[in-house]
Amino acid sequence: MALTDLLIRGSSVAVVVFVVSSTLGVGLSLTVGQILAPLKNARLVVLSLAANFVLAPLVALGLWRVLGLDEPLGIGLLLCGLAAGAPFLIKLAEFAKADLAFAVGLMVLLMVVTVGYLPLALPFFLEGITVNPVKIARSLVVLMLIPLGVGLLVRARRPGAAGRIRPAVGWISNITMILVVVLTMAGHFKSVLSVFGTFGVLAAVVYTVVCAGIGWLFGGPAKSTRGVLALGTAQRNAAAAFVVAGQNFDDAKVIVMITVVLIVDFLMLLPFARMLARGHSKTMG
Repeated sequence: MALTDLLIRGSSVAVVVFVVSSTLGVGLSLTVGQILAPLKNARLVVLSLAANFVLAPLVALGLWRVLGLDEPLGIGLLLCGLAAGAPFLIKLAEFAKADLAFAVGLMVLLMVVTVGYLPLALPFFLEGITVNPVKIARSLVVLMLIPLGVGLLVRARRPGAAGRIRPAVGWISNITMILVVVLTMAGHFKSVLSVFGTFGVLAAVVYTVVCAGIGWLFGGPAKSTRGVLALGTAQRNAAAAFVVAGQNFDDAKVIVMITVVLIVDFLMLLPFARMLARGHSKTMG
């Protein structure tokens, strides 16, 4: 087997482990009560859903058209736009000293809605491209909802065991996330280089900024919830996007574009979270 094929296969395995460990880790960390408590604010929930599942995909589609992205890059950006609820949101909210309870509820809500929404919405956004909604939904249920449910069950029945397992699961999630980026970039090296000759990176940067702005505007009067929704809308669920891309699109540039968005998200949102934390400290002071 050629080295490139080995790297690509390794990347696919890393994606599966990353998705399962991320969602399992979330379940092991939380109780159902913690997830549901912040979702009692119906107005904030509706605005959060609108920001993530109406405006975020439309912004992705708009940038695809305005910047004239190649179809595979546009599809990769759109998949990110349709996939919300990244597990890393909780860590970003901690960095930002934002409303952690709302971050937890929002992340799980967006993740669960993504499983049902992405398979149904994708065919409407991609005219002329056929995807299998049932196959997509089944994959997302198996790789995301079932591990989340298992984690929640273990946390509820065996909190001590959940506490012991959680650090190892978190470590696996972090390592495999790095492996996904490294193996994808190495395995698709030529495709990665070709992205730098397009507006792909610019699209990812603009997309992150615009989505953060939408989340901030929709996040209500409290800075703590505005910060969470800004981070939550900008931080797309690359794990779900990877699953759908791997099963439905043959062009490597789709996966590469999702990887580019993932990297840009981290590079931009970590400093943004720290900036929010400084603002929070000044307010408290």
